[in-house]
Amino acid sequence: MFQGSMTALITPMTAAGALDEKAFADFVEWQIAEGTQCLVPVGTTGESPTLSHDEHKRVVEICVAVARKRVPVMAGAGSNSTAEAIDFSQHAKAAGADGLLVVTPYYNKPTQAGMIAHFTAIADAVELPLFIYNIPGRSVVDMTPETMGKLARHRNIVGVKDATANLARPYHQRMECGADFIQLSGEDHTALAHLAAGGHGTISVTANIAPRLCAELHRAWREGRVKDAQAIQDRLTPVHDAMFCETSPGPVKYAASLLGRSTEFCRLPMAPVADPTKLRVREAMVGAGLLN
Repeated sequence: MFQGSMTALITPMTAAGALDEKAFADFVEWQIAEGTQCLVPVGTTGESPTLSHDEHKRVVEICVAVARKRVPVMAGAGSNSTAEAIDFSQHAKAAGADGLLVVTPYYNKPTQAGMIAHFTAIADAVELPLFIYNIPGRSVVDMTPETMGKLARHRNIVGVKDATANLARPYHQRMECGADFIQLSGEDHTALAHLAAGGHGTISVTANIAPRLCAELHRAWREGRVKDAQAIQDRLTPVHDAMFCETSPGPVKYAASLLGRSTEFCRLPMAPVADPTKLRVREAMVGAGLLN
């Protein structure tokens, strides 16, 4: 169920900063039509830190309603408060989500033992497949493969979104967690290399604006068309570079605005992207054939 090209969805907003429910529903429909295999709402790319709790839950509800089980929905449910993460997770299950994406607790800097207790409490509270989101660059803490292996023994903890960009990790995590543990890249640049290391898919920022190409990369890999997959990775590399030349999701929301899929608005403290960034994003999209 959870494999291939998976989009870390942006949250479209009006120019005044309100949640744009229609634009988001249309965006989800477009993603499915373009071949995205799993939808991941309200992660970091979806600006979860600045959404109210009600908005967070509403985004999950819209995503589930539009998807209509055509593709799975892995709802972002992370928090640095365990009780809050449990609440988001319980809501996601009630809304009809198919899985949970739960980030390692940021700012608190828990120990490995603290992370085991945090994820165990959430997995005990909600009967849904849970994916650990390990992103040390944003959360400061790094879950070790050994800790992940202990958590993988829980019946509800089934995989990881690995945003370390460390391509030794899939091997060590497979040793600790077993071959059935679902390993997903959280870094667009490593999408193909992560598959070669035994990964199962990518939760992608770039797929917001290039869903068909990202889906085709994974399809080519599954079908053994390695050179085709490599050609797509090469074609998209300048786009990946542009999406992260400023803090995400600023560049990708600007890119989506160029496609008419959203405004470029990000809530404070995310500032509007600089003019040189806009130029770089536009040139990368033109170069990849995403924009005329």
